[in-house]
Amino acid sequence: MELNEVLSWMHARADKENAVFKAKKFGIDAKHAIGLYQKDINEIAKLIKQDDDLAIQLFETGIHEARLLCAKIFNPKSLTKEIMQYWVETFDNWETTDTFCMKCFAKSELAIEMGFKWVKNKEEFVRRSGFVIFAAYGFSHKNEENAIFESFFGPILRYVDDDRNFVKKANNWALRSIGKRNVDLRAKSIEIAEKLLTFDSKAAHWIAKDALRELQSPNVKMQDYPREIYRP
Repeated sequence: MELNEVLSWMHARADKENAVFKAKKFGIDAKHAIGLYQKDINEIAKLIKQDDDLAIQLFETGIHEARLLCAKIFNPKSLTKEIMQYWVETFDNWETTDTFCMKCFAKSELAIEMGFKWVKNKEEFVRRSGFVIFAAYGFSHKNEENAIFESFFGPILRYVDDDRNFVKKANNWALRSIGKRNVDLRAKSIEIAEKLLTFDSKAAHWIAKDALRELQSPNVKMQDYPREIYRP
């Protein structure tokens, strides 16, 4: 599909009231939003599949939903550090951040390197991007060893005092995701959470308590990855 075709398709289904609703209901305060839901974007993404050139053109429109579509049709293997850095510096809401990190960045071979770089950044959505990569990495790399995920504990501990809403929630998300990967990482994640309870930090306590609530529940859904080890 050509750019003009895609934009025509999107505008035909857009409703500005949807953008207003998403801002009020979900805190998605996105600039240049035309009012499409993820299900709409997924529909056209399935038709396009992968198209790097079109994805870049969509991103450059500046339209919120066009950028979400970019994240879904850009081939993660085509990512470079320069592209990732350029894109992440534009993020101004959690939906864009999470869509790019989950659908594209976390699938890249550059994911860990950029994740560690971004959690050091003081910008709210750049730092969130690093934590979301840590949270989503396991879904695309099911056979990675536990040591990879244990390395994410360092940033979780280091930046636990960042009490900005979108940062602390992503930090918590990363801790919970690591803990649900397998029983060994669950035990270590619980240890980290219990350590956070000793910190003199409201953000640390919130992250820890929320993580423990899920990880210590008898109904917690474990992923058991790598399967050859945890579900032979």
